[in-house]
Amino acid sequence: MYLLLRWLLNAVALWLTTEIVPGITFTEPGLWPILIAALVLGLVNAVVRPVMILLTLPLTILTLGLFLLVVNGLSLSIVVALTPMAVTGFGTTILAALVLTLISTALNALIGVGREREL
Repeated sequence: MYLLLRWLLNAVALWLTTEIVPGITFTEPGLWPILIAALVLGLVNAVVRPVMILLTLPLTILTLGLFLLVVNGLSLSIVVALTPMAVTGFGTTILAALVLTLISTALNALIGVGREREL
């Protein structure tokens, strides 16, 4: 149930990001491309992103964490390459990754996903 909720929150965050950031769109209409992109985003965040963070750790420390924006942009670029999404440039990708992070954080805080369950 938790994974399904996370998947749906990712889908809503992706949809809102495409509505807010100009230059990032879904090339196919409908709900399925959004759900597929959210699934790929979850897999990239679970598998690829931690490896990229580990490999770029010295640069991230040197830039006081700002390089994580580039890592998030690269992660979103992977999602764009594997799904029916289109982005106009890498700057747009980084902006979209920042907006996506902010929306996901807000939705997770609003819904309460990620909080420890009290017994």
